[in-house]
Amino acid sequence: MSVGLVLEGGAMRGLYTAGVLDIFMDNGIKVDGIIGTSAGVLFGVNYPSNQRGRALRYNKKYAPSGNYMGIRSLITTGNIINKQFAYYELPSKIDIFDEQAYENSGVDFYATLTNVETGKAEYVKITNAFGQMEALRATSAMPFVSRIVEYEGKKYLDGGVADSIPIDKCIEMGYDKIIVVLTRPLNYRKKKYPERFARSVYRKYPKLVERINNRHADYNACVEKIAKMEKQGEIFVIRPSKLVKVKHIERDTDKLQAIYDLGAEDCARRIEDLKKYLQS
Repeated sequence: MSVGLVLEGGAMRGLYTAGVLDIFMDNGIKVDGIIGTSAGVLFGVNYPSNQRGRALRYNKKYAPSGNYMGIRSLITTGNIINKQFAYYELPSKIDIFDEQAYENSGVDFYATLTNVETGKAEYVKITNAFGQMEALRATSAMPFVSRIVEYEGKKYLDGGVADSIPIDKCIEMGYDKIIVVLTRPLNYRKKKYPERFARSVYRKYPKLVERINNRHADYNACVEKIAKMEKQGEIFVIRPSKLVKVKHIERDTDKLQAIYDLGAEDCARRIEDLKKYLQS
């Protein structure tokens, strides 16, 4: 039996996912493949590398710093997340990512990227995180506050634009069991962007503009589908049991701890149900 795991993004809400995955590690929950988007990818890689607590640790330590993310980085580099510090210095020198453990895990890990020229989602298998760091940057390059990322000759932005919750891709991959970790409560629905905003910023990329302007409808249809599949017992879903207000660029470490704790608590409360689902 093969198990697939789908990880929604959500910038710093992704620490909810980090809390969930740390409980997975505590309980020996194993999966065969992971497909994530944005923060789901950036924090999710710590699961196959078996680095419990790493995502919370470095985010609490560096989120308050302008070297990591924020307006200063946006003004000086064009990216609200500082490329050099967040993607290169931090994982390789400061809070080191265990690349060897990641590669030895045997887990197939895919990052969702949005091709800005086609407006479509593409799914890149991450076999070496350090060697494919630009793909990791691309999946999390939030529109409007990030420069377009070039990877292997193509131009990309945040995977959440084209496929916020890649459940369909996971189904297509043929896993027998699917776990979905969301970062929004059950009743959340996305609102529409002002159409002229995307057109003014990305006028060179009409397919991207179309995707951005329809993102709310795509997202809402996806969460409806997930809820239906969950009700029918086809998939297992873990989502926030309550609303914790966390900004995309959140500096308040108490809020970061709170969203992480909620993920850990929600998962711990349902871990036996998850085990039964996987064994059924």
